[in-house]
Amino acid sequence: MSKTFYITTPIYYVNARPHIGHTYTTLACDAIARRQRMMGADTYFLTGTDEHGQKIQRAAEAAGKSPQKFTDEVSAEFRALWDRMGITYDDYIRTTSDRHKHGVQELWKRIRDNGYIYKGSYTGQYCVFDEMYVEVGPGEPCPECGRPTETVKEENYFFKLSAFAEPLLELYSQADFIRPETRRNEVIAFVRSGLRDLSISRSTFSWGIPVPDDPKHVIYVWLDALANYITALGYGASDASKFDKYWPADVHMIGKEIVRFHCVYWPAFLMAARLPLPKAIIAHGWLLFEESKMSKSRGNIVRTETILDVLGADALRYFLLREVVFGHDGSFSFDALVQRYNSDLANGLGNLASRTLAMITRYFKGEVPYPSQKAAHTGAEDLIAALAKHTISEFDELFQQYQFSRALEMAWALVAAVDKYIVENEPWALAEKQDEHSRARLATVLYTSAEALRIVTALAHPVIPEATAKIWTQLGLNDIGKVPLGDLRWGQLQLGTKLGKVEPVFPRADKSAIERMQKMEEQQRPVEPGTIEAPQIATEAQPAAAVAAANPGASQASAPLNKPAVSSSMTSDGKISIDDFAKIELRVAQVKVAERVKGADKLLRLEVDLGTETRQILAGIAEAYTPEALIGRKIVIVANLAPRKMRGLESNGMLLAASLEGGKPVLAGFLEDVPLGARLK
Repeated sequence: MSKTFYITTPIYYVNARPHIGHTYTTLACDAIARRQRMMGADTYFLTGTDEHGQKIQRAAEAAGKSPQKFTDEVSAEFRALWDRMGITYDDYIRTTSDRHKHGVQELWKRIRDNGYIYKGSYTGQYCVFDEMYVEVGPGEPCPECGRPTETVKEENYFFKLSAFAEPLLELYSQADFIRPETRRNEVIAFVRSGLRDLSISRSTFSWGIPVPDDPKHVIYVWLDALANYITALGYGASDASKFDKYWPADVHMIGKEIVRFHCVYWPAFLMAARLPLPKAIIAHGWLLFEESKMSKSRGNIVRTETILDVLGADALRYFLLREVVFGHDGSFSFDALVQRYNSDLANGLGNLASRTLAMITRYFKGEVPYPSQKAAHTGAEDLIAALAKHTISEFDELFQQYQFSRALEMAWALVAAVDKYIVENEPWALAEKQDEHSRARLATVLYTSAEALRIVTALAHPVIPEATAKIWTQLGLNDIGKVPLGDLRWGQLQLGTKLGKVEPVFPRADKSAIERMQKMEEQQRPVEPGTIEAPQIATEAQPAAAVAAANPGASQASAPLNKPAVSSSMTSDGKISIDDFAKIELRVAQVKVAERVKGADKLLRLEVDLGTETRQILAGIAEAYTPEALIGRKIVIVANLAPRKMRGLESNGMLLAASLEGGKPVLAGFLEDVPLGARLK
């Protein structure tokens, strides 16, 4: 009996039509699922759409449609795009389906019966765009998206989230549960800061799943949405065989902005229901368009269909998994896409396939030749074979660790090595000679090239399935999807195999491809009435930090943001005393983590090491420094500054930088080696 493997995408919120951010997550899951099937695993791949909530109800009303019709139309566009791309999902769940509604209500009842749901009331601010409760005062904007919040006062049911702090921290001690480590540290800090009970129902609108035995309430959209991972398997249904077979999930793949929902709320709900927990939650970064966040307000959202029409699905699939280091933010541009397509696919794999198979067709009547083991063997073939064996092993390990970019880089290093091998051995020159040695040498060179091509093609199939299937057929081989990757070895290409018809797989793209894609994006149709601005392209409409509701009857409003006090001893000419200056604690720190902050072009989130502790600091230096350039750099920070929140994130300190009026900031640093935590005097 083969092992099972269950992988999920987040279910995409139907507030806007699909774009390449949604595609990024989905094709990563598709590549993993395809590889698992080729490794012999009984694989189940789930995707779908999240269709409830106050935001959807209002958007439908603005469009003059019923919520059901509105969600039917947008959900259908997601599914049609996945089908066009050949995404191999096994199920497509919609939260408006009867099977999902029934399963969610069963989950609610199980949590309730276990004593973790109680009734109360909530007064505070709610962000409709992000579908979350926020700790701000009346009239203050949402700390996540900056949009106006609404004061909500309603009767609610609450989930005892506060009861799960210790079990969650114990769960996070498993290093592989949340990846990458940056996200894991973020979640641990959030839980350690204190969990408050969470409002899990709404009673002021109706577009949602009714609470069992109290239909005037609808279940909070996040409890509704997260449950899709088990309702799709038949949880709560009469036939729960799929649930018994595939749950718990091996991988929940998500965008980093919804980490806390999946790593705090979801496992807490499951613990309360006494159900098994997923094995791993993997968070990828955001996809930026030419270094800027994608949003409809900026007009720089990129539709997947544009790229499919010009270059095809494999070009996009390869680019996103090769170009972007998974788990980090990545950049997309049409120029970079075409450059990568031409260098790696057209001039790389495509050229290797065309030249190798064309020469076998011309010189050996389309049959894989017999390599010589003696006279025509120079040792170069041993080097190619050794590199191929190493590539198989390393590719497997890297793919298992979701290091897609490095895995593909290694496979294409084999492509480059074989290209060099062909150039150095000049098979076209050998073919002009008629002596036995030259003929044997020609056969050896072409067999070696074809066998390396076979291995790269098999390894790359989960990433670029359409092109590799064509190359596989040209090699005269059977269904590539059924190749047992776990048994992939050098020397398995059968001698005398009859090739198929040899045709170019990746025609080279010229500059007009860029111009066509840019023009198509400029001419894309306007946003439909009622459609809400799309979220950050990472995938979902939901934000990173939902804030739990207060206890029944308590206000959710938070204290004002901390502001630095003005010194009372400042002189009339603006100078301060030495005593005031002595109060400022300047310390040496080293940047360990740096990343962009969602929705803030100038803001970076840093994790800095002071020797005895690690702190999070937000700094407005994104226009002067890329995150990558800051890693490992020693800086100076104000260590005793009162913490403050920006964009929903707490900043504990301030870094020192200098700039001329109107110029970019330049970080203060050192020429000598200074120990971390050292105080500046």
